[in-house]
Amino acid sequence: MTSDIVGVLLAAGASSRFGGNKLLHPLHTGLEVGVAAAQRLIAVIPESLAVVKPDDDALPPLLAAQGLTIVVNDRAGEGLGTSIACGVAAAPQANGWVVGLADMPLIQSATIELVSNRLRNGAAIVAPVYHGQRGHPVGFSTRFFNELTHLQTDRGARHLLEQHADILDLVTVDDRGVLMDVDYRDVDEVFQTTRKLEA
Repeated sequence: MTSDIVGVLLAAGASSRFGGNKLLHPLHTGLEVGVAAAQRLIAVIPESLAVVKPDDDALPPLLAAQGLTIVVNDRAGEGLGTSIACGVAAAPQANGWVVGLADMPLIQSATIELVSNRLRNGAAIVAPVYHGQRGHPVGFSTRFFNELTHLQTDRGARHLLEQHADILDLVTVDDRGVLMDVDYRDVDEVFQTTRKLEA
């Protein structure tokens, strides 16, 4: 897979707090959580891939139908870091990666486009900020290829953002979706109260 920027959708989590595969949970729009997130990503970054776990037979076909390339992470159980490593390694010729979480389906397309364009314009690391809080997705330039492909911990790439705070490009956005993930079964209440974000 080669491109200027590649989208990496992390969809290999265990959904342990949710009590089931939260990425298959339907939103009020009828779309599954993971499918909605995939649509937002690939609409802006046509060359996008999804990292999934090896025992998931239901989600990968849905994501593939949206046009994402499916990458199986055999080490998904070891933590989020391994999924980032797997996804980035699958697109070694990219000029940067925009890493998003499949349980965050309300991120606006404009935010994803802003992050990817900052990478194209030379930023090393890019992250959106909403009301002072850093969110997702996060963009990484090629200088971090080795570090990203060797991630192993469940903290994902958070320590990279902390270690390189001096070159982190924080972009203020009016997009509450950059902070909203789906972790619990009260998701219906959450999405009903935030329908205006999709208007």
